[in-house]
Amino acid sequence: MMRPLSETKTYMKSHRDRIDAQTLLELEDRIFSILEPSEQSIRLQELSPGRSRRSRMSLEEASVQHGMPWTTTIGRSEEKDPLLYMPFWEWQMDFMKSSLSNLHPIDCSTPNEGDVSYNENKEKRARIVNHCYASDEYRKIRMTYYDAGDAVQVFNSVWYPDAKYNLPVLGIDLLSFNRKKYLAIVDFQPLHQEEDGHAICYEHILKPIKNKYDNLKGRMSSKFYDETQFFSKEMLFARFEDGKIVYDDLFPAFKSYVETHVDLVKSTPKATTRQMVQHVFERQRAYDTYSAERDPAAGLFAAMFGKDWAEDFIYDFLFSLSERKEEGLNLSPPMFGGPPPPSSGALKNGCHLPPSAVSKPQVHVPEHKVEPKISKTIITRK
Repeated sequence: MMRPLSETKTYMKSHRDRIDAQTLLELEDRIFSILEPSEQSIRLQELSPGRSRRSRMSLEEASVQHGMPWTTTIGRSEEKDPLLYMPFWEWQMDFMKSSLSNLHPIDCSTPNEGDVSYNENKEKRARIVNHCYASDEYRKIRMTYYDAGDAVQVFNSVWYPDAKYNLPVLGIDLLSFNRKKYLAIVDFQPLHQEEDGHAICYEHILKPIKNKYDNLKGRMSSKFYDETQFFSKEMLFARFEDGKIVYDDLFPAFKSYVETHVDLVKSTPKATTRQMVQHVFERQRAYDTYSAERDPAAGLFAAMFGKDWAEDFIYDFLFSLSERKEEGLNLSPPMFGGPPPPSSGALKNGCHLPPSAVSKPQVHVPEHKVEPKISKTIITRK
């Protein structure tokens, strides 16, 4: 005798509540394995967590939003090229349009509908613009430009591969202070602590590029940076005072790293189970939380645009998967960090995930000493 519908629903709910996440994932994978190829394609699209809603603007409209690319600075400058890193922005925008599939803009907003695509402080003559895009290959590509004349120029970009790809995040931080001191970091940032294993998938293709540029082979000093082990071994890192290095070395190296990252994503097999996708996504979530808690630009944002805006900007936009701390932003002096500590389901070889790798990582941010400031105006993401 069949149960009444209402009783059946209650019965199913009570038993579903007893099924853990692992069992549900295994059940979904079994269902997925018997689907027709066309149905599998649809399901794979559903296995792409963390994607933001598509903007109503067209790609062309979004690419020129807020007057981008700028040609004049809001600040004071005595240079012929006051917007030092704008050529990097323009090249990246053109490259994305020509190389990525289904490239489209996504909203630069916070969950409370706050628009963070642009802000400025007219009194202090500083402004910041943000563009966000996504494609079939990347769930989010964020581009940020901070302009304060010769005092500070910054180009920052973060490329998050779709979670179907177990690959590092591409991180780019290019900074100039008073046109006398420069800092550059371009890296394939590993999601997993087991760097030696995770790196074998890509470091061998980065080494020949890095070897071309002796000026970009700097090393982070342990005097200032406690977490250098979290960066890849082939990270481009440089602190220099010769502005010629920006275009002679940094620009071509930046292009090569971006092109290589896109090639790597396109040549990497997609995950075949929801478990594998979820594990990579959880590592991206842990990465965002770790990065938000250590963002060295928090003090700058708070001083320029207000603490409330800065908190929403960092937790809900820059690192939109992060979990907000109750105590709020860390306004201590800048320190460069990296990916989060290892999860309980960390990879053994970095290139392939075991079916059981589904546990949510426990995010722990180690305490660190407050070291002397590099600059009060550092704006970067590490």
